[in-house]
Amino acid sequence: MKKVAIILLALMCFVSCKDQNKQEANLEENRAKSYDQNDGYITMKGEFVYDADQNAAVFESQNGTIYAVVIDDNMHQLNEKVKPLKEHKYTSVPVTVRVKKAKNTDPNIKWKEALEIKDILKVEKPNPNKEDVIKLSN
Repeated sequence: MKKVAIILLALMCFVSCKDQNKQEANLEENRAKSYDQNDGYITMKGEFVYDADQNAAVFESQNGTIYAVVIDDNMHQLNEKVKPLKEHKYTSVPVTVRVKKAKNTDPNIKWKEALEIKDILKVEKPNPNKEDVIKLSN
């Protein structure tokens, strides 16, 4: 009886491990498929900043282009993920996101293009040695 119980336990462990690896592979495969399709979204890496007082968000790409960010649920989700990494409210946080580019139609925003965030792929800790932050003091 003990042998049967041990065999069943070993079989259950083997099957559950096999399913877990298969699920992880399917997740990566689905993720890769969604990025390869021509759905109008692109992957961008850059710096994200949101100012709640002004209700404005910007994204600076790695090549220095600055985009307005559409304020929606996905932008607020990204902001919640970057909050713990910010030293002050204007700390820019490195992120990798899937976005859709669009022409900016708001005349109050000076940037020509806006980004609508679809997926948040990665949020990184800001470089503490970066010296391009302007700090005001009395």
